[in-house]
Amino acid sequence: MRVLFISAADEAGAMTPLPLGAACVVAATEKAGHEVQLLALPSKAESEGRIRETIEQLRPEVIGVSVRNIDDQNMNSPQFLLAHIKNVMTVCRTSPAPVVLGGAGYSIFPESALAYLGADMGVQGEGEVAFPALLSWIERRKQGPAPPAVYLPAKLPTPRVFAASLDALPLPEPLLWLQTGDAATRIPVQSRRGCPLDCIYCSTSIIEGRPVRRRSPAAFVRWLTELRQCGFCDFYFVDNTFNVPPAYAKELCRKIIAAELGLDWWAIVYPKWVDPELVELMAKAGCTQVSLGFESGSEPVLQQLNKRFDCADVTTIAAMFRDAGIKRHGFLLLGAPGETRDSVEESLAFADGLCLDALKVTVGLRIYPQTPIARMAVAEGLISPDDDLLFPRFYLAPALRDWLPARVAERDSQQQTSE
Repeated sequence: MRVLFISAADEAGAMTPLPLGAACVVAATEKAGHEVQLLALPSKAESEGRIRETIEQLRPEVIGVSVRNIDDQNMNSPQFLLAHIKNVMTVCRTSPAPVVLGGAGYSIFPESALAYLGADMGVQGEGEVAFPALLSWIERRKQGPAPPAVYLPAKLPTPRVFAASLDALPLPEPLLWLQTGDAATRIPVQSRRGCPLDCIYCSTSIIEGRPVRRRSPAAFVRWLTELRQCGFCDFYFVDNTFNVPPAYAKELCRKIIAAELGLDWWAIVYPKWVDPELVELMAKAGCTQVSLGFESGSEPVLQQLNKRFDCADVTTIAAMFRDAGIKRHGFLLLGAPGETRDSVEESLAFADGLCLDALKVTVGLRIYPQTPIARMAVAEGLISPDDDLLFPRFYLAPALRDWLPARVAERDSQQQTSE
């Protein structure tokens, strides 16, 4: 079948990432014998004309649309990013081909996003197995039950499955990145999926499952070597927690070091289970920057967030990365259950004391379905039990609703003045 994949820019942040998830599904669909084209659109302004032109040239039999983000998670002035995807859908409807939704954002809201966007069907979670199976089902004129993880309008979803071995799933060919970026682009890579840590607000386990599934370090480094041979040297690991499990992270670093690739890469690190050996290996392997999502500098709030670390862990780990010459970007998430004015001030002072290279402060927690904070918000009467949460809703400790946004705005102004 002729398949068009569309990854439309949602402009949720300053950097529009290359579409790793869509690229992995493209690789699996090509391996299954289909003719595939990936249209990665860098800006909204280019979307309509490029889609129309590609549809006319390819005449696709199926169109896949990747939904990465639902909104920008900004409580003060949230941008609902599906409005742009709805415009993309309008252009796709100029083709008679059925439209299939997928992607991380879609996987959180498979039913409500399908209804809002008016697509023909959707695939929740990993598409490398489900999407080729869906194409085979369409080729058979939909005889028999729909394959796993498929959502159809007004019908019960088929059971969802995760691939037991990531090594069984193909990785994108370097040529695809050359078509969507250039050698100066920082390439997204992922060595493992899943997260068992159960932070009360996090949607990762909904998207990827709780068990951590890993690619073999040898196979993953072979892929990095292929990318390096094509001129790419800047990467960022989108693994939700690069250091979990730590033994795997160390072995992966050793393989990268042995390959002598000369990489520059970033990673997301959970501030627990980090020792000097891991930091040294990461630095030698080419890690130049880590994101530390410690979220709070208040012990009671960390417990409310179900974090597995304390403030002493954060301080120690941040210092280890500093001493290794690795830049540290920190994140505070203020307004959680149990947050008070005192805990906010404690967190801000704690973050300042870490002397990080950069710090992002967020007010309010985006409420995602099937999370503990969603259940808390229902119990506190902040949202109704039947709210599907597709349109952004946020948790902010009731006593701080007026004070906290003003306090953070005041801090930001003071920071800008002092720079």
